[in-house]
Amino acid sequence: MSKFIEMEVFVTVVQAGSFVKAAEVLNVSKATISRQVAQLETRLGVRLLHRTTRQLSLTPEGEVFLLRCRELLDGVAEAEAEIFSSSSEASGLLRINVPVSFGLLHLAPLWSEFMLRYPKVTLDITLADRLVDLVEEGFDMAIRIAHLPDSSLVSRRLTSTRLVLCASPVYLQQRGMPNHPSELVEHHILTYSLFSMGEQWTFVGKDGPVSVRVTPRMRTNSGDTCRAAALQHQGIVLQPTFLVGPDLAAGTLVEVMPDWHSMTLAIHAIYPSRKFISPKVRLMIEFLADTFSTPTWPE
Repeated sequence: MSKFIEMEVFVTVVQAGSFVKAAEVLNVSKATISRQVAQLETRLGVRLLHRTTRQLSLTPEGEVFLLRCRELLDGVAEAEAEIFSSSSEASGLLRINVPVSFGLLHLAPLWSEFMLRYPKVTLDITLADRLVDLVEEGFDMAIRIAHLPDSSLVSRRLTSTRLVLCASPVYLQQRGMPNHPSELVEHHILTYSLFSMGEQWTFVGKDGPVSVRVTPRMRTNSGDTCRAAALQHQGIVLQPTFLVGPDLAAGTLVEVMPDWHSMTLAIHAIYPSRKFISPKVRLMIEFLADTFSTPTWPE
């Protein structure tokens, strides 16, 4: 008997809690299960299970062996799923959550090309800046722009974007150009309310990091609204280059305190599990990774 089958039988016995139930799961006789486990223990030279008339329990050696068996069986299942995914045709509904501004500016122009390449995939795109629960809300994947916390989710980095402090030339002529983060308290600040750092902004200069608490003249959950107000000379914004890069390149916005840097955020594709990734998810991630291998906005 192959070692793989022996491991599968052993894991099934432990999960089922008895030889009888394991036999039902594997559709073989109880005698066959007992014989296979006994042969496994003989080959290894250790007892893996304590057997009583009422229950089974693992020996210390059995606990170690169970952990290794599960790792190996999961690895085999993952490898099979990967091969199946790469050889299967993408089809079905693909539900994606994307940030609003990034979704409108940089993802909306891409969906048509993906649908032309994969005509059997139906896209369901939800634009929302809130942190959705992929599993609870039934999303196949999401695009997130953030420092990702540790979680059970799997991520692939697509590109990055830099947060830039900027304002219109007209506003800076009227109010003056700040030279140090501490001077921001004297200015009209237009804040994006969903930033994880809130209104405690940190900048890094030649002498190290400096934090300042800003007092917003306007607070909004829309980066586009921040940008629009800045273009209308209403104050200073801290926004990503994917949003304000073209304005900086055109000169309609000017970088403020260029010697003081805020954070750079990675842009990730995330999905619930590395196991059994469907062809439609895998192909979408590859499509986006290829598209954003070179940023499409001025840095």
